Amino acid sequence: MIARIWRGAVDLADGNAYAAHLVGDDGGIADYTDVPGNLGAWVLRANSHNRAEFVMFSLWESMDAIKAYAGDNPDRAVFYDKDQRYLIEREEIVSHFEVVGQGSPSCG
Repeated sequence: MIARIWRGAVDLADGNAYAAHLVGDDGGIADYTDVPGNLGAWVLRANSHNRAEFVMFSLWESMDAIKAYAGDNPDRAVFYDKDQRYLIEREEIVSHFEVVGQGSPSCG
């Protein structure tokens, strides 16, 4: 399993609208998680000074699944049209980590 991590930022005033876009049905996380091989995705947000920073964290079956989604250069970020409207900073390159273990909270 491979974790794919991307970061970007928007003006703080656009933070709620961008978050709604990411978790919405129009080119956001729903479309992303429908991609074959994508096992799930999470959107993280932190407000800092005058911007909202976002991290997209997704889990994939394999690098082959990521390549099928991202194309010939799987380390390049994939952007949707609405992303261009909001993003003031964005990483063009994503990080990939092999998942070597996983835990779950214990019930007590």
